[in-house]
Amino acid sequence: MQDFIIGQRWLCDADPALGLGTVKVVDQRTVTVLFNATGETRVYARQSAPLTRVVFAVGDVVPSRVGWSLSIEEVREDQGVFVYTGTDEQGRKVALAETGLADVIALHRPADRLFSGRIDPDKWFRLRYQTLNEYHRHLSSDLYGLVGARTSLIPHQLYIAREVARRYSPRVLLADEVGLGKTIEAGLILHQQLLTESARRVLIVVPENLVHQWLVEMLRRFNLYFSIFDEERCQAISANEYGDNPFQAEQLVLCSLTFLAGQQHRLGQVVAGDWDLLVVDEAHHLHWTPQDASPEYRIIEQLALHTRGVLLLTATPEQLGTAGHFARLRLLDPDRFSDYETFVREADTYGSVAGVIGALLDAAPLTDKAIAELSEFIHDSAGQQLLSRIIDPHTDTEQIKLYRQQLIGILVDRHGTGRVLFRNTRAAVKGFPERAVSVYPLPLPESYATVLATYKNLNPDQQQLLLSPEVLFMNGKDSDAPHWTRLDPRLEWLNGLLQQLKPAKVLVITAMQQTALDIAEALKVRSGIYAAVFHERMSLLERDRAAAYFADREQGCRVLICSEIGSEGRNFQFAHHLVLFDLPLNPDLLEQRIGRLDRIGQTETIHIHVPYLENSAQSVMYHWYQEGLNAFMHTCPAGYPVFYQLQAALLEALREATIEHHELPDFIQRTRDLRHEINGVLQGGRDRLLEYNSCRPEIAAGLKQAAEQQDAASNIGQFMDNVFDCFGVHVEEHSRSS
Repeated sequence: MQDFIIGQRWLCDADPALGLGTVKVVDQRTVTVLFNATGETRVYARQSAPLTRVVFAVGDVVPSRVGWSLSIEEVREDQGVFVYTGTDEQGRKVALAETGLADVIALHRPADRLFSGRIDPDKWFRLRYQTLNEYHRHLSSDLYGLVGARTSLIPHQLYIAREVARRYSPRVLLADEVGLGKTIEAGLILHQQLLTESARRVLIVVPENLVHQWLVEMLRRFNLYFSIFDEERCQAISANEYGDNPFQAEQLVLCSLTFLAGQQHRLGQVVAGDWDLLVVDEAHHLHWTPQDASPEYRIIEQLALHTRGVLLLTATPEQLGTAGHFARLRLLDPDRFSDYETFVREADTYGSVAGVIGALLDAAPLTDKAIAELSEFIHDSAGQQLLSRIIDPHTDTEQIKLYRQQLIGILVDRHGTGRVLFRNTRAAVKGFPERAVSVYPLPLPESYATVLATYKNLNPDQQQLLLSPEVLFMNGKDSDAPHWTRLDPRLEWLNGLLQQLKPAKVLVITAMQQTALDIAEALKVRSGIYAAVFHERMSLLERDRAAAYFADREQGCRVLICSEIGSEGRNFQFAHHLVLFDLPLNPDLLEQRIGRLDRIGQTETIHIHVPYLENSAQSVMYHWYQEGLNAFMHTCPAGYPVFYQLQAALLEALREATIEHHELPDFIQRTRDLRHEINGVLQGGRDRLLEYNSCRPEIAAGLKQAAEQQDAASNIGQFMDNVFDCFGVHVEEHSRSS
């Protein structure tokens, strides 16, 4: 028989929903218990009462009847009634008799639930067990944080993300060619660093026109909620909270470089933001020379010095020459890359042993000359010892393979860019669509010919305007002269092309914003074709609306007309037709234009439409790109070096502006020869160590296979069915794989 004392708290095993009962009356044969939670009073036989005494232990947190909670530090018994002593939420020392306990208390300890008879149905046990197994499998995966994003599983992206994400405070330059998915790589790294709590505070700095695109990409693909910061938001935060530093108000912050450069008083605040990770997109806009640096470069330099991890993104690591490349590496590791001249000398030294390193990577036999060159290049004892073992005839094949891998690792660390630079090329990464080029020579209007003859002596900075004759015409036309859209045959041609391609989506890119606006207006007035426009005078919200309107497959527009900014950073791979209304002077800009559609994930052949005006600078530019560089059908790694060397001659050819000019074929042949020469140098002196560090195909393929196997092994559908069943949620299948 159990001993009952008035004031004790008991739990009814037969009906736990009654809550805690309080003993009110005890006689020789019965006990009366009041359950305040339900207002019921029950009388039980003392000998067979289905009651369990409720006793709490040190460390438990229990609620009182009046609402406050007690963290138990001591338990004592006073005339059969327990008294709990400890601290409340305010840290005050208090005592609470069990008579003052709340009438409904959840029992969380398994032993309490077991001894009180509060046993769940078997399905709840199975769900908990399955949940723990799934959680363990998820946390123990080598791909934790790298899968689950709404992206395709692309091997080189998984490889880079895994290599970088598992480093402590990574500082790297992601420099894959256009269209290889640097934003996805950065997002995967961010996702993994945040999930593993390697980073908590992240700052992303991008060009102003890419702010909302990054916001949407991070949210849609990785479920990362970034907050856009501008001056208006900083003022609002300072007025209400975090008065000293508004950047402390959020953990994930996204802002434009223009904002930081234009608000100098915010620079000290953002530098003091105690960031774990800094991400900078389009890093090639940061200009630096040994003598001077741009304000934007200095801003990022200060942030990089005060941030543990840094990711720089650029598609053109050497676009501004060796000095520009060194400048970005200097942001990542100012100690390693402290002197430009030393960096250049190291690069020259590496060039002398590139062939030897290639033999090492290809597992080819090492000649005596190769061994001597490697020995001279490797100065540390560990490397020398590995080299000795590799050339030792008594070393077996498997050991030689292992030693080669170890020596390659040492060479990567000693190499000029070490492990801070990742650059994959389209030549090494498969899966890109074909390109089809259609050319449309059109007659040059007499009004244009007259204007172009007048502007032959433009200064070098303005000579690219020869490729936009409509701009020169409008600048010099009489007040009674017709608008350029009435004269230019490209407008009539474009109208016909759009009618022919209906209902396909078409991206039109032109150099000048006013040209883009004029084209859109002309199409609307003449043909009733409503085209979205995308140019630098639009606000960020307007640009994003235009891009989203074009992307909408059902209610959106068919045509998007971009000024040059539309060819940088934006992705329109859902479209398959690109119209180059004019041609840029710089081959890199041409590749960026094409790269808006020519990306991994593009499902169809890309159709590039190139109209040009005959006997004009446009005609010269087309033939130079097509016959000299072959830049329309294929990417052209030698494009910018060729342009850099032949820029003066190219501008002279543009001024002559006639395809029949006797020197033009010779100039195109000279371009072709130089392209072949530079491509030969690039191929012969390929940075094999950089390729090795950027993506090891066998490991990358293994990562993709592991991710696919993990996805196939996932029984999330069955798991969620069990969850819904336990919680009483009715489920009906909407569609297959929904």
